[in-house]
Amino acid sequence: MSTLKSTAGTLKSPAPGARSARRGPRPLRWLPLAPATVLLLLFLAGPIAYCVWIAFTDMQLSGAAETHFVGLDNFRRAFEDEHFRNAVWLTLVFTFLSSLVGQNTLGLALAALMRRASRPVRTLTGAVVIGAWVLPEIVAAFLLYAFFRREGTLNAVLDLLHLPGQNWLFTLPILAVSFANVWRGTAFSMLVYSAALAEIPKELTEAAEMDGARGWRRLVYVTLPLIRRSIATNLMLNTLQTLSVFGLIWAMTKGGPGDRSTTLPIFMYDQAFTKTLIGYGTAVALLLLLVGALFSAVYLRLIRDEV
Repeated sequence: MSTLKSTAGTLKSPAPGARSARRGPRPLRWLPLAPATVLLLLFLAGPIAYCVWIAFTDMQLSGAAETHFVGLDNFRRAFEDEHFRNAVWLTLVFTFLSSLVGQNTLGLALAALMRRASRPVRTLTGAVVIGAWVLPEIVAAFLLYAFFRREGTLNAVLDLLHLPGQNWLFTLPILAVSFANVWRGTAFSMLVYSAALAEIPKELTEAAEMDGARGWRRLVYVTLPLIRRSIATNLMLNTLQTLSVFGLIWAMTKGGPGDRSTTLPIFMYDQAFTKTLIGYGTAVALLLLLVGALFSAVYLRLIRDEV
């Protein structure tokens, strides 16, 4: 009997030397990750480092013979440039209207309403909202351009209602492109909040209703606190996506009229490729990256505080 126990103990607890031999030398354990690491360094870290270097030079696309290191001159020029400050302001307005308010609020409202709707209504609503999301950005931009232009759908509807129309892409360009981004990107928020609401235990909502918390009170005191981490995550992802929107605005207004819808991606493209100032345009791109990092730090802090 003791022989059997000792044999079982030997089988269950292999010697330390045998365990380390089976795992192999520590450097070899990282060998399967080597190809992926090399590819990331070659195609991701390398171009990023090269762009950082370009931002500190006077590189141009005009065929200049030499490129000189100019230090912080490009960044100093950006902060002294009135057009850059205008692009920063419009980027914040565009992000606030289309991401923080539009996509986030509408996505939550759709997710909450679809939980109470019938199956045909949920199917139809989901198909319409997600259909706008899966459209290529350029296709969505032309659809919204046709909607907002002077002879477009919106003015035709207003004319039927005997209301005055206008050229929305000329009078209110930043609002028009913000609405376009809301229309295209709300589906993501709706899916995130639908998953978050589905995880709320029914016992909590039933207990809240028994205590008299209904409608807005239940939303504020029960639903929102339970999905606060999903809200912070959705806001972070939506904000980063909205900060980098280029094709939608370029196809609808090209940053115009004038610079009234010129966000930072449009300004960066204009400086780097239209005016051939690659160094200055790359410096603006790094500043845009910094803005995104600041937003991410705030949202990650909110998520960490909730853990």
